[in-house]
Amino acid sequence: MNIYSLICTRDLNKIPSSLMKTLEFYKNCDIKTKLLVNQTSIFEGYSAGFEEINPQDDDILIFCHDDIEFDGKNKDFLNILEERLIKNPKSGFIGPAGTSFLSQNAVWWDQTVWRAGKHRGLVSHISPEGKKYDTDYGPEGQVVVLDGLFLAAKASTIRKVGLNKPKYFEGEWDFYDIHYTSEAHKAGFENFAFRFPITHHSRGELVGRESWHKNREAFVNNNNLPLQLND
Repeated sequence: MNIYSLICTRDLNKIPSSLMKTLEFYKNCDIKTKLLVNQTSIFEGYSAGFEEINPQDDDILIFCHDDIEFDGKNKDFLNILEERLIKNPKSGFIGPAGTSFLSQNAVWWDQTVWRAGKHRGLVSHISPEGKKYDTDYGPEGQVVVLDGLFLAAKASTIRKVGLNKPKYFEGEWDFYDIHYTSEAHKAGFENFAFRFPITHHSRGELVGRESWHKNREAFVNNNNLPLQLND
């Protein structure tokens, strides 16, 4: 069994310090990383990268941003991958942040849903003043969708779900995470949000762009919401 990582980044001559640390972390975990440079679409980048690797069905693929850092131990991280992906025959995607209830607005971090205790996971962020703080979404557990800062799944799961952009999306970079993980959930796979120390240097500013809103609206119009776990 091999573990691979696909990471989109803009310029190999200006690699973010967070990515340098992630590459070192992956190297120490014996994870093979492929950088997808200056892509025009995250859907196309991930799909082409996956096809180029051509992994075996029991291999693990990680899709993550280039602005995250791993703050925990290598062995603990690898144990999570083994426990949640290899040992669970129904495993879908896993990641550090998600929700067990996706409401009609398709915004996974919806504050009302959060207050209702439906969110799962833990991610650290950096304040404008440069201080690290924890965003504690909730206990680890099964979810319907996950945030795209980090996603991992077995190659067999990915082949069944697919990585191509749905035709109803206009934007090339938005809502891929909700699409991928919701498709896995609807196909009967179990998505899971874990708690492992990961720092995300983005605070979600890109949510304000027009393409995000267009893809969100398209997702709402083409999916039966809400999505929730069966009791």
